[in-house]
Amino acid sequence: MTKTNIVLVGFMGSGKSLTSKKLSGILNRPAISTDDLIARREGRAITDIFRDSGEAYFRKVEKEVVEEVSGQKGIILDCGGGVVLDSENMVNLKKNGLVFYLSAPPERIYNNIKGQKHRPLLNVEDPRAEISELLESRKPYYEKADVIIDADKPIDQIAEDILEVIKNE
Repeated sequence: MTKTNIVLVGFMGSGKSLTSKKLSGILNRPAISTDDLIARREGRAITDIFRDSGEAYFRKVEKEVVEEVSGQKGIILDCGGGVVLDSENMVNLKKNGLVFYLSAPPERIYNNIKGQKHRPLLNVEDPRAEISELLESRKPYYEKADVIIDADKPIDQIAEDILEVIKNE
């Protein structure tokens, strides 16, 4: 594999974090979450950043984190759901990484995240409708990934699908 990083993008609840951890265990590589790096850098939870500083501020910090972490090699990077909205993020992620879009239907996403209070973009009256709307608007950005993986299946199978792709790289 010429690009050493495995980069996971997709909507919140599509299985990026769990897949990242699974791949980390299989490949013995560090799994890094951009959201975790942002929370550590800021010293506060993502929901607090959104609430107190707004989404624009969050995206600025996210861009800085992506630029820094993209320079690393041999990592599995689990990116926040909106990372793809900034084209420079995608350029940086692709420098050392093969970018996988974990594509999941809205109902799967809803079932994976219902009841979770740390999803600031879904603290709305109708989260199902919000998921469908956001997913549809972000789809063209997600599809700029190098590989699209069907994430409407168990995490073990998603990880196997990714391993099959990198084996052939």
